[in-house]
This record gives sequence, C-alpha cells and structure tokens, in this order.
Amino acid sequence: MKFRGGPVLTLDGKGRITVPSRWRDLLMTNVQGQMVVAKNPDGCLSLFPLPTWETFEATLLALPAEQEGWRRIFMGSATDVEIDSASRVLIPPELRAWAGLEKDVKFMGIGPNFELWDTARYEARAAVTMAQGRPETLRNLVLR
Repeated sequence: MKFRGGPVLTLDGKGRITVPSRWRDLLMTNVQGQMVVAKNPDGCLSLFPLPTWETFEATLLALPAEQEGWRRIFMGSATDVEIDSASRVLIPPELRAWAGLEKDVKFMGIGPNFELWDTARYEARAAVTMAQGRPETLRNLVLR
C-alpha cells in the first residue's frame, strides 16, 4: 500500500480524526483498520498500517545498542489504534499535545504510512525546507 497527499481535517472534541474515504476502505480491507501512531522526530505524528509498523519496528529492534534512544522515542510512544465504525481514529491526548494537534490537522500520505501535522507547524516546516532550495539530487528531476 502506498499513500500520497491528503486533506486538512478537524479533530473532534474527543481527539478523533476521520480517515479520508479514499484510504478507509483499503485500510479496512487490508489491515482490518489496525494502525499504530507514534512520535515522528520532525514534529508530527506518524500513523502506520499495522504491518508497515511491524516492519519498521523490526528494523528498530535490529539497530545497535547506541541507537537505543531512537528506539525509545519511536517504540516508547507507539500506540495501537483502530479505525472505528464511524471511520475515526482516536489520537491519544499525550501524542496530540506533543505534536501540537488541537484542531486543524494535515492528514498526509507519504508512501507506506501517513503523517499527522498541525497545519501551522507543517506550513512553517515546508517554508523552511523550500527556503533551503532543492538539493542536488532533486535539481534535475523533471516535474510534469
């Protein structure tokens, strides 16, 4: 499964976000709605389909001992979540607070998983990235 792009959504009063319909059916069929949400060091949350998380987790567990801090950040914050009957996922309050998610959330597919960004934080991060200019590896990439 590969995901790309996505809308800005609104967290409800209980901290739930509705999974966009274009991905909901795929996730319900392929992973029975089972997901994992965890901190992302870029300042957002990563939302993984369970099998994608399990692959990532295996990679983390194989890291050398000096990478224990990174294992702790990712695995220590990981929380199992599930798409409910109303197509919502409950984002734990401690993770919402850490990522600054209060109301408007960019729900963005980035390949094998999703990122959940506070929209203002995402726009600020994107502006910094764009101000740095494209790296050499992307300079010759043709956009059509």
